[in-house]
Amino acid sequence: MASFLVKDLHLEWQAGADWFERHLSDFDPASNAHGWQWTAGCGTDASPYYRVFNPILQGYKFDPDGNYVRKYVPELAHLAGKEVHEPWLLVDGLLNGYPAPIVDHGVERDESLRRLEEIKIPKV
Repeated sequence: MASFLVKDLHLEWQAGADWFERHLSDFDPASNAHGWQWTAGCGTDASPYYRVFNPILQGYKFDPDGNYVRKYVPELAHLAGKEVHEPWLLVDGLLNGYPAPIVDHGVERDESLRRLEEIKIPKV
């Protein structure tokens, strides 16, 4: 979620951190801020700025048969196997009200990298 918010939707990491602060029952200020900064690539021990998680590939990698998705997303329960990871590519994939993607991950990844390259501090 954090990578999608800051790298695909281009929102500031503070928006996610603020939401977590308001809604998590186990909220911790230091862990929250550090986690969001790490994902955004701007913290003291940040992930490389070019790391942009692909939510579709994460699904294929960690839920190859789509069982987790089918369990928690009933709108996709009618799809078999790994089809759940890209239902918009199927004729009946969005049949039960699952929404089409709001962004194209490939396009937004490139945009995120372009923006981050602009502000990167040059090596001396």
